[in-house]
Amino acid sequence: MAYKIGDSCISCGSCAGECPVGAITEGDGKYEIDASACIECGSCASACPMGTIELE
Repeated sequence: MAYKIGDSCISCGSCAGECPVGAITEGDGKYEIDASACIECGSCASACPMGTIELE
């Protein structure tokens, strides 16, 4: 089960800078998490100012 970024993402990039494995990239209109690379550490969810990152 990986983390997922919801539609309320404001593309601030806070989450990408916190991911220790580089699983987060900028997508079209919001950031995206590569589920196969996600180690479920929760660092991204803690860094998100919108609270839009949750476990799938």
